[in-house]
Amino acid sequence: MASIYTQADSNTRKTWFLLTGFLVFIIAIGWLFSYVLNDSVILYFAVILSVCMSFGSYWWSDKIVLSMYKAIPIEHNKNPELYHVVENLCITAGLPLPRIYIIPEMQPNAFATGRDSKHAVVAVTQGLLNRLDKNELQGVLAHELSHIGNKDMLLATVVAVLAGVIAMLANMFMRISFFGGNRRSNDDNGKAGAILMVLGIVAAILAPIAATMVQLAISRKREFLADADGALLTRFPEGLVSALEKISSDSTPMKVTNSASASLFIDSPYKGKQKASWFTKLFLTHPPIEERIKALRGMEI
Repeated sequence: MASIYTQADSNTRKTWFLLTGFLVFIIAIGWLFSYVLNDSVILYFAVILSVCMSFGSYWWSDKIVLSMYKAIPIEHNKNPELYHVVENLCITAGLPLPRIYIIPEMQPNAFATGRDSKHAVVAVTQGLLNRLDKNELQGVLAHELSHIGNKDMLLATVVAVLAGVIAMLANMFMRISFFGGNRRSNDDNGKAGAILMVLGIVAAILAPIAATMVQLAISRKREFLADADGALLTRFPEGLVSALEKISSDSTPMKVTNSASASLFIDSPYKGKQKASWFTKLFLTHPPIEERIKALRGMEI
């Protein structure tokens, strides 16, 4: 069977288009801040620091997240049914078997993490195992394995680096400008320097918001892609559809939640209304469930 993860997909193209735009945006913001402050060091320092921080997150994020949710490793003898489902899906997908964990939470949910397919982790909550039948469980696990196959963890790390650069640049600009940095407005006579300073301050306020919106948009695109690839892997979209309906309708809160890791889960651990205005959707970590279900039911398997 050919790998489903090498197939062209419009969501993939849109994701990389957004990522390219993100890079251009960083260059433009960095140039503006450096020009207004008349100091290029701010750009180099922010990039190096953000990359170092994100590098650490990339290598140890799985351990951090698993510890945060008190996840318990599962071997074959402890839960053979779960182990076999993951094992069979990995054989079909041509992926190495990831480490499998159970999270002691009653909200039905799941996530995948790890820096690559050889160091991947799949974690499911106890609530997910209690509520879903085998077809639904296969749909959820196929979705999570698709994140691994599509290298979404690597992409998420790259995007986090870029968003971190934006936030760092904005923070440094505000600090230096308010504490009397070497501003070009001090050197220029007339209104040009003042206008540039105002533009710099506006950019420093809006840039992190824009960066977050792009980061979340990429996350939502990858969810659609993982849904589609998961359905192709099981050849049964209705399994994932039924699972998403059960997961989204369950109002059980999670004892441990963290906004930084919310995008990892198959559905947001912060339960709320699935329908939202176009503006609210810009700040969602996941696409609305009804849109995901519509896309799945429109697939031809």
